[in-house]
Parts: sequence; C-alpha cells; structure tokens
Amino acid sequence: MADVGTGDAETFEFQAEINQLLSLIINTFYSNKEIFLRELISNSSDALDKIRMESLTDQSKLDAQPELFIRLVPDEANKTLSIIDSGIGMTKADLVNNLGTIALSGTKGFVVALQAGADVSMIGQFGVGFYSAYLVAEKVIVTTKHNDDEQYVWESQAGGSFTVTRDITGEQLGRGTKITLYLKEDQWEYSEERRIKDLVRKHSEFISHPIYLWTEKEVSDDENDKKKKKIEEVSHEWEHINKLKPIWMRKPKEITKEDYTEFYKTLTNDWDNHLAFKHFSVEGQVQFKAILFVPKRPPYDIFDTRKRHNNIKLYVRRVFVSESNVDIMPEYLNFVKGVVDSDDLPLNISREMLQQNKILTVVRRNLVKKCLEMFNEIAENKADYCKFYESFSKNLKLGIHEDSQNRTKLAELLRYYSTKSGDDMTSLKDYVERMKEGQKDIYYIPGESRRAIVHSPFLEKLMKKGYEVLYMVDPIDEYSIGQLKEYNGMKLVSATKVGLKLNETEEEKKVKEEKKHSFEDLCKVIKDILGDKVEKVMVSDRIVDSPCCLVTAEYGWSANMERIMKAQTLNDSSLGAYLSTKKTMEINPDNEIMKSLKKRAEVDKNDKSVKDLVMLLFETALLTSGFSLADPNVFAGLIHRMLKVGLSIEEEDDAEMPELEEVGDVESKMEEID
Repeated sequence: MADVGTGDAETFEFQAEINQLLSLIINTFYSNKEIFLRELISNSSDALDKIRMESLTDQSKLDAQPELFIRLVPDEANKTLSIIDSGIGMTKADLVNNLGTIALSGTKGFVVALQAGADVSMIGQFGVGFYSAYLVAEKVIVTTKHNDDEQYVWESQAGGSFTVTRDITGEQLGRGTKITLYLKEDQWEYSEERRIKDLVRKHSEFISHPIYLWTEKEVSDDENDKKKKKIEEVSHEWEHINKLKPIWMRKPKEITKEDYTEFYKTLTNDWDNHLAFKHFSVEGQVQFKAILFVPKRPPYDIFDTRKRHNNIKLYVRRVFVSESNVDIMPEYLNFVKGVVDSDDLPLNISREMLQQNKILTVVRRNLVKKCLEMFNEIAENKADYCKFYESFSKNLKLGIHEDSQNRTKLAELLRYYSTKSGDDMTSLKDYVERMKEGQKDIYYIPGESRRAIVHSPFLEKLMKKGYEVLYMVDPIDEYSIGQLKEYNGMKLVSATKVGLKLNETEEEKKVKEEKKHSFEDLCKVIKDILGDKVEKVMVSDRIVDSPCCLVTAEYGWSANMERIMKAQTLNDSSLGAYLSTKKTMEINPDNEIMKSLKKRAEVDKNDKSVKDLVMLLFETALLTSGFSLADPNVFAGLIHRMLKVGLSIEEEDDAEMPELEEVGDVESKMEEID
C-alpha cells in the first residue's frame, strides 16, 4: 500500500450491529470463505454500473477514468490481494457512513440470520457483502476517489474502530476504489494467481464488466550468452479472465445450435447433446433471463432422496449465487438443467427475506410454465417424445401427484398403452376422441405389467362392449391417478374396483336382475364358507368368461397397490392392515362352473366338495385379480385334493393336509399377520 498523505487520520467506532457482525465473521469457522471474492467483485460491478448510469446524462463523469474495469492483483510475496475498480468511488462521507457508522437495514437481519445458523454465503443478500473480506483478511485498506471529493483511505483491523485519512501522495486512482486485503496466515492461498482465477471462473465469470488478473510470466533467453547459461526474466501483464459473454444475455436468433450444445456440455459435463432447450426472458413483476435444457437420459440417482440435485445455476446480475434447486424448481423437475439470471435479487442491496421469497416464487412459477411449454414442444416430434417419456415419465406423474396448480397441464403430457393402442402409447386426449358414443368415464386397469393384465377378467365385459381401457403398469400410476381423478370432466374409473357402471339397455338390466335373484342363495353359501375373507359376494356384470373375480372398495387399495405397498422395505404392516380393504367377490352366473356349483349347493350346501370348490375358486380369483396368496401351500393342497377327485383316488387320512375349516383359520391368521 502506498504511503498516505500528511493529513491526520480520523478514528471512528463501528456501530454496534456492524461490530457484532464483524465479530461473528472473524471468530466463526466457515467452510466457504471463498465467497468473499464474489462479494467484492459484485460490489465493484455495481459501482461500475452506477458511474455508467451517471455518464448517460453527463459524459464528463468518465473523464477522470474513461475505461470501466475490475482488476485483481494477487501478491504472494506480501500475502495480499487487491481488488481495483474504476467505478463511482466513495466520498469521505460515504466511507464513514457505508463502512461503519450507519447500520444498513440488512446488517441486523444478517446478524440474526447468522446466529440462527444461516450460511455466510447469504451475506450479499443483506447488503453487507463488503464485510465478508474479514473472512480471509486480518486487515483491510480501502482507497477510493469519487468525482465529487478527494482521494481517501479507510483502514481497519476490525478491532472495533477504523480510520479515515486523506490520501495526498499515494497512487492516484483518478476515480474508483481499491480494496487491499492483508490475508490471515491460514488464508494465504488467496494471494495465489491460480486460486483467484479459479474463483472468478466459478463465481463471477459472467460479470458484465471486464475482469483483469495481474499475471506473472517467465521469459527465457539464452542467446548471446557465452556461458550458455539460461537467464530467466519475469514479466507481468493483465489477463482478461471473463471473456465468455453469458449466452443467455444474447438474442436467441444470434445463437447457433452448436453454441447451445457447447454451453450445455460446459454447464452439465454431459458427454451427449441435450434433447431440447428453452431460451427466454421474463419481464414484468420480476425480470430474469434463463436457458433450460432437457437431457437425453436421466441420472442414475434421479430419485435418490438423500441427494440434493443442483441442476439450476442461479445468477444475480451475472454473479453466480447458488445451484440449489430448492427455491426455484420443484422436485419433480429435478432433471431440468440450466441457468437463471435475475436482476431483482442483487447481492448488494438490503431486502427482507419475505420479499426475496416472493420474488423466488414468481421465478419458480415462470420456470415451471416454461418447462411445460418445452415438454409440449418435444411432444410435437413423436420420436423425441418417446425418448423423453421413457426417461422422465415418472417425473411427470410425480408432478401430477405434487403440483395441483399444474395438474391439468401435466395430464396432457401423460401417455399409456391401452387395449386399442397397439404398440404405441396414447394420450388422454386421443383416448377421449376415440370414446364410444354415450361413454361417460375413462377406464383404466392397474397391474404389474401389460402381460400380467392383458387377459385379466376385469377387462372381459369392457372389451366386449367395445370400451378402451388404459393399462397403468408403472408403480407411480395409481398415486398420480388418485390425485388427478378426472380429465376433461370425465371421471377416471378403475376396472378393478367396486362401482363399475356400464351403459346397459333396459333388456340387459332386466336379465341381470333375474340372474341376481337366481344366484342369491349361492352368494350366501359362498359368503358363509369364505367368512371374513370377503366383505360380500354378488353377481358380477364386469366378467364374461371367468367364473369369478375379487374387487376392492372404490377408495381402498387395489390389488396392484397392495402388492406395491407390501414390497416396501420399511413398510409399516399395521398401516397395511388399516388400508387394505375387504374384498368383494363377484361371480359370473353364465359360467358353467358357477352353474354346476349352484346345482350342487342346492342339493347340499354342506357338501365337502362345495366347500373345496368355493375355496379353490377364491384362491384362484386372488391370483387372476392380482392379489398374492396368503399361503401357497393351502392353494397347493386344494389343487391336489381336486386332482385326487378327478383321478378317482380315495382320500387318505393325511395329517399334513389341513381340513377346510383349518384352511380358513390358517388364512385368517395369515391376513392378521399381514
């Protein structure tokens, strides 16, 4: 630091809140001390913006120093780092007021936030970023020159006071500010050229003003050296280290596809190209520019709840602030990558956290809106959307579950295989366009796979009447449909639950009532045999060929959901017992097995073969309806017993084969355990 002029130094006390802030910063350990440089460069950038604004109405404001720049001078020999700018500078009054005696409105708020455990990297959001210098420096000297005042020097070791001295003989800045940090012993790394260059590229690469680094280069010359001895000389030069203009600040029509691809790969370290992107700006209530990218494939840990996905880099006036998605992108869009640059969250102004949250809410809402627009644009190309949906369909369905505000828009992006879609997937919109005349509901069937449900008894009547049924075979499907409930005013109805209503003619209704009456006694017999295994037994109007099926309550777990929940490693079995609803057995009065069973029951409802047949039908219905068997050995025993009957083998007194009543007891106990 150059010698200061002969003027007497004036000493000032820090105001209480600032003194407390400095004490917290100096005496508390922070792992991310490197943010000090981001804050000081940001302040320099703002000072440059201010003088540039003044020069728009008075060009002479730039006369003292026409060039606008930020210069960084690391000095390993003296263990210092200087940040110099040709910005608006500070008057003596500014030095006293801004750097110590008047608590800026954000100072107290930041002190409270720090004490509550806030991250020090938030310091700029409270307008007190200058004090982050003391994270790495034991002494700070600020030399500054404003157009309206002489050059002054501010100095403090943060011991409760600071001095301000008029600088007469020191290096004259012309206009601007020079901050020199005398680094703490354990922070000497910040006097290294390489370290400073890395920090600028990480946090401040897209600052709109040029940043120059004072670099040292070795020059070798062995010509005309009689002793052939190598002589090394050292030269210095200013290196422009933020040459890359932010791509998001340029007009889209000026940017090539190659430019976007290169930027995407630089941003994400993805070796492959992106699938789609959206470059846009938002003006009005909040102003920001952004570029969002959709990758071609999801990361392997996309749904790892232990990992925070940091795919959106947040900049404030080209200054990198954060890459946490929490505030600006919902979890279900954690695969979207990109940058957001806002002018409404400057680091060097004081603003209440509530106001910031309001701004972030608006940013978040607009980002989600643009993401949905981008997805719809992808959907215009069938091949691209197939890739996209294969990779990120679970995210969209998670959005249906979580994002009530955009649920309707997300529903347009859903695709399912169906009984009529063949090898292609269908949208809900296309399904509705194909609906039969008079059809009021959208039918779907959940299951483990298409293969497992394509021949399900639940589809028999629906397909016979020509209704299309959607296959929902993704474990998350039932969660999302449970939230969606309807599409375009039409209810989404499960083919596996009670309450399925199909359009019927008066003649069909009459025949159905006659069959119900005819099989009323058999329903009672079956219910008596099965006991608590089923809630009730009734004649079905959903099956055509199968003898029977098991359906669940409209708001209870389906067989598929029960399977999914039982598979959860940490599932609470007591919760399963609570939500696993009783089953209703529906029988087919047109099936020959049921007709024969009805005749046999009418002769003797206590016949052992009737009980065996009922139990076998129940166990088989469990399987065909998608449930798991409580005890496969019981089912095997029933099959063996039927085989013996078919082969005319006399029943032996086998102690290992449980009687029918015991079978029921075993299963009841198993259900209780489940």
